[in-house]
Amino acid sequence: MTSITPCLWFDRNAEEAANFYAALLPDSRVDHVQRSPADYPNGKAGDAILVQFTLCGRPFQGLNGGPGNPFTQAVSFSIECADQAEVDRYWDALTADGGEPVACGWCRDRFGLSWQVVPRRMIELLADPDPGRARRAMEAMMGMVKLDVAALERAADGG
Repeated sequence: MTSITPCLWFDRNAEEAANFYAALLPDSRVDHVQRSPADYPNGKAGDAILVQFTLCGRPFQGLNGGPGNPFTQAVSFSIECADQAEVDRYWDALTADGGEPVACGWCRDRFGLSWQVVPRRMIELLADPDPGRARRAMEAMMGMVKLDVAALERAADGG
């Protein structure tokens, strides 16, 4: 069977990133680290050059390709969270140690990768059959950085 595995281009920290993500997300692990058998333009023999890892049961690769190709928000990962506690836990971990909040539930981790940390309740509110509730929830979300479930619900209810 043919398969597709996303490959993320890192400067020199693919192994560190894979270990961080695997420790953060459920059903995740580092599967294999391929080390360079010889010196190469961006590193030395023994450096990790390709890291195979699993995040939430899905395969990924991290390539230490060198500088010059930083991540952009054109590619991001979305984490659907069960509740505010989960939003807070993922948000705090992803924005720690050099990560940064962006807007509307988006943040960037210390490796430069963009994440959407989304409470399931927001998805439900935006799909509310009452267009007024959905609009108010959307307008509230647009003014937030980290998403706040209680504030989204208050806004949807007109408060």
